[in-house]
Amino acid sequence: MNTRDIDMLRGTLWDKIILFALPLALTGVMQQLLNAADVVTLGKFVGKHAMAAVGNNISMVGLIVSLLMGLSLGANVVIAQNIGAKRFDRAHSAVSTAFVLSIAAGIFFCVVGEFLVAPIFYLLEVPELVVGMAETYLRIFLLGLPAMSLYNFEAAIFRSKGDTRTPLIALAAASGVNIVLNLLFVLKFDWGIAGVAAATVIANVVSAIILFHALLTADGVIKLHLNVLIIDRDELFEIVRIGLPAGVQGMVFSLSNLLIQAAINSLGADAMAASAAAFTIEINVFCVVNGFGQAATTFVGQNYGAGNLLRCKRATWVAMGLSAAFMQTLCFVILFFAEPVLSLFNSDPEVIRLGVIRLWYIVAPEMINVAMEGLSGAMRGYGISLTPAVITLICVCGVRVTWVFTAFAKIPTYATLMAVYPISWLLTAIVLVAAYVWHMKRLKPARK
Repeated sequence: MNTRDIDMLRGTLWDKIILFALPLALTGVMQQLLNAADVVTLGKFVGKHAMAAVGNNISMVGLIVSLLMGLSLGANVVIAQNIGAKRFDRAHSAVSTAFVLSIAAGIFFCVVGEFLVAPIFYLLEVPELVVGMAETYLRIFLLGLPAMSLYNFEAAIFRSKGDTRTPLIALAAASGVNIVLNLLFVLKFDWGIAGVAAATVIANVVSAIILFHALLTADGVIKLHLNVLIIDRDELFEIVRIGLPAGVQGMVFSLSNLLIQAAINSLGADAMAASAAAFTIEINVFCVVNGFGQAATTFVGQNYGAGNLLRCKRATWVAMGLSAAFMQTLCFVILFFAEPVLSLFNSDPEVIRLGVIRLWYIVAPEMINVAMEGLSGAMRGYGISLTPAVITLICVCGVRVTWVFTAFAKIPTYATLMAVYPISWLLTAIVLVAAYVWHMKRLKPARK
């Protein structure tokens, strides 16, 4: 094994899950730094309307990125199960298939996204003050989707064998590039929001190239051979079967957030800017929860492939327990320092006040997400991906659509709108617990 690989099949679990999850959480934080650098640069040097323009794009960007990350998670599970079952030829075929799929998916969503930009902004009723800047940012950002897709699949390949540090190193380098280019393009060349978007695209290219080189020079089953790239139909089917519902699950959150973003837009530029700043902070808490959720996916995937169901269940509960401990600590720090941290993005008192409201409604009940991500992640590790996607679609979307058109329509305040997050999470978590128990009683052996 490579020194960065983790043996998921033997030994203690808690220490290995931490070694797997923390670099993965930090990778998520680094990904958010790409967005945070954009928001901070625009908020400090361009203005709150430019900051609000990026805020309008957060949900739309999340919609596409969620689907790409879900598909890449399918690659993670398929490769991990093959490694656990010692089907190394099939694992190598899955690596090759995932690489080709990543490029095709990135190009496809780039082209489709460019066609949908104008209709989406029209449907969202983005205010005239920010719509031009928002469209400029999104059109340039979409050009980097092939590189972003490639990075996510490459990172999933490394994680399937327990290496979460290599993707972290690649993204750390990209984040540094993004910050430097943001300042250069905005302060030196005065390119404004277009410069910030261009810096993000270049950073995505950098991270993809670094991991591409790492795959070419890797040892063992994940080594990429460009002269024998193939698409294995069986492995492609499994990647899509597991990854597409996972992507849809992420998209459901983003779709519901698009609806909420439209409601935020109706409250004015201060609410839009506050949401952009608060989201940039709160998403880092989710990165920790998501890191341990993906740890559950990969540990369960390898051990399920190896036929060790007892270790699969232990890995699930250990991952959730560790997630709760780390998450609670982070939440306390964020809520305690909410005002000074928000002021880093924008000094407007109203923006800060609304940002604090959002953080309390979303960060404080984050424990609910521990159950949601842990159980969803574990089920995906078993290859059960459709169930959590359907539950999320019904519970999250159903509650949020109903809330916006009833409670928020009756009391159209920022606090009323934010209350929909913990309410929808709680219902989803309750149903996911029942679904997990049901599937565990009927679990089938891994594919041969």
